[in-house]
Amino acid sequence: MKEQFYQYIETLQDTITQKLEEIDGKAKFHEDLWKREEGGGGRTRVIENGNVFEKGGVNISAVHGPLAPAMQKYFNVGDVNFFACGLSLVIHPKSPMVPTVHANWRYFEMYDQEGNTIDQWFGGGQDLTPYYLFEEDAKHFHQVSKNACDKHDKSFYAEYKKKCDEYFWNAHRHEARGIGGLFFDHLKDSAEKSIEDWYNFVTEVGNSFLEAYIPIVEKRKDLSYDQTHRDWQEVRRGRYVEFNLVHDKGTLFGLKTNGRIESILMSLPPHVQWVYNQTPEEGSEEAKLLAVLKEPKSWV
Repeated sequence: MKEQFYQYIETLQDTITQKLEEIDGKAKFHEDLWKREEGGGGRTRVIENGNVFEKGGVNISAVHGPLAPAMQKYFNVGDVNFFACGLSLVIHPKSPMVPTVHANWRYFEMYDQEGNTIDQWFGGGQDLTPYYLFEEDAKHFHQVSKNACDKHDKSFYAEYKKKCDEYFWNAHRHEARGIGGLFFDHLKDSAEKSIEDWYNFVTEVGNSFLEAYIPIVEKRKDLSYDQTHRDWQEVRRGRYVEFNLVHDKGTLFGLKTNGRIESILMSLPPHVQWVYNQTPEEGSEEAKLLAVLKEPKSWV
């Protein structure tokens, strides 16, 4: 399974980066191959200062070795070895009218000292963070995500949308990071679903990503905006940074397992503002976005 899934994310990385370069028309992804001292490595691809994308990364990695003490405690296990691979992406467009997007799809295995697999699971999801709310874009992103879920189980979309709304919640701000999408973790072999079933589901979601995001980019990338819009985008990006550094389990896992710092922090946008007690004008487009972020909404 680990070879099968790694091969899948290698191909998916190629597909996604090629499409994003095509849309940008100027910037190309810079590829960085790296090795992890304890075992494994990855292929980081970063795009910067493009016509459409200000900064973005589409990274794959496969790492293995002894599980760090901090993670042993987290998983409530003793001395075990692990294997983890996945694709993680974050795209920060230049225009405030185009939303930031995040997605990842990952696979994890744990082994005892004899090398027997004692646990294995999939996780991942995809979510959208707009700076200006276009309801039709939110509906489109969620509809594509729902379609991918429905092919495997009609209950999945509602369940994983709810988990996404709960996970990407900036508790210290009492607001969501964005308008959600899907979030799932610990998808394990069971009487209802085999690990192969979960592989088929996770890859279905991965394959839906471009269909969910690209039409939104193409529709919004040429809309006009001014410095006021840009300032608001940078303030909201600050909230994005806060979530990633304070709450995000993936970031914390990477930092606690001696992960590659450049790959972990590539999710951070290049230009951000923190404005003291910033409050948008009542009835403004900015206030409209905040109202939606205060309470999860049903989009489809």
